[in-house]
Amino acid sequence: MSSFESLGLSEPIWRAAAERGYTTPTPIQEQAIPVVMSGVDLLAGAQTGTGKTAAFAMPILHKLSATADTAARGPSSVRALILVPTRELAAQVEESVQLYGRYLSLRSLVLIGGVKINPQMQKLRRSVDVLVATPGRLLDHIQQRSVDLSHVEILVLDEADRMLDMGFIRDIRRILAVLPKKRQNLLFSATFSPEIRGLADGLLNNPASVEVATRNATADNVAQRVFAVDQDRKRELLAHLIEEHQWGQVLVFTRTKHGADRLARHLSQDGMQAMAIHGDKSQGARTRALAEFKEGKVRVLVATDIAARGIDISELPHVVNFELPHVPEDYVHRIGRTGRAGNNGQAVSLVSSEERKQLQDVEKLLRRSFDREIVVGFEPRQSFSSHAPSSAPRRPAQAAGRGRPGSGVAPSGRARRA
Repeated sequence: MSSFESLGLSEPIWRAAAERGYTTPTPIQEQAIPVVMSGVDLLAGAQTGTGKTAAFAMPILHKLSATADTAARGPSSVRALILVPTRELAAQVEESVQLYGRYLSLRSLVLIGGVKINPQMQKLRRSVDVLVATPGRLLDHIQQRSVDLSHVEILVLDEADRMLDMGFIRDIRRILAVLPKKRQNLLFSATFSPEIRGLADGLLNNPASVEVATRNATADNVAQRVFAVDQDRKRELLAHLIEEHQWGQVLVFTRTKHGADRLARHLSQDGMQAMAIHGDKSQGARTRALAEFKEGKVRVLVATDIAARGIDISELPHVVNFELPHVPEDYVHRIGRTGRAGNNGQAVSLVSSEERKQLQDVEKLLRRSFDREIVVGFEPRQSFSSHAPSSAPRRPAQAAGRGRPGSGVAPSGRARRA
């Protein structure tokens, strides 16, 4: 069994990791860290929750600390640039950089939108070793000439698939245009679409390639259940499930910002501590909601897909799809928020008859079918077919709580198969 020390990382880095209980590299770390340390470009396929942040943060810190910073850099210059799609993920990545670099004399900084730019400009008056940024805010600083990217040695595009989905490709190309031609490039993506392949071909130079998770696979330790229910009774059923099984920490996904606000408001009226998190919320409100959710002060956090990127809670027990996503791959991203770091998790989907197509798309993607359960008292008015599409081989869905202690959901006898 390998260790961070055996991968060649310097003592201050693996010591900082060990103090947080991280002693054994995950598969993506074991494969990616030596590649990054060798200096070659990297194309890495890794689902969320696999430890990919440390897979690039640790070797970058090792390289920057091992190489003398002899360049005649200006006060606002940057050595390593990490681009991420969302504010929450930016904060999470920079937190990891600080964690693993706590015993190194390196300076990191995060640049995100939603907060005032002037304090960031003040901090940029000193040189920065590792800069973590969202594309839009970084472009603001480039236009203000408050950041110098001409000395960047390493570029990371994290969650590149999500950045393309969010329409950041033009911003990314504008940023690439001001970077030095000679640099190391690292691209991390959960999926390898033709668009990602095209971006990689234009960005990476003879890259090494690692892929540790089956594309669009879901974790084996995440039990997935589907409840058939009418659309207008979903909120009532959600509240019933939370109270019936005493769920203490629940991340709920909606499709729209308005829907997230409405659901959080109604759950609060039902007596549950609930808050919404989405792109229209101020950065302060988003940070506060996430912190209170992690601390257990907020029982239910209602989120949109984009806002949930970067939410990293190692022992989050429950994820609920209040509405199924239009894009089936987003289902994989959503339920990947639970079942992390070897913990068991549960993903529940509340599915109305109008969402048959979205459920079939998920089943086709995962090559499995789900039993549709019905909770007594919440029987849907319309019949709900339990047949999966013919292209999806049938495999029984895992039923949460059966024979597995500590799942948080005991078979109540109140649900039956549709």
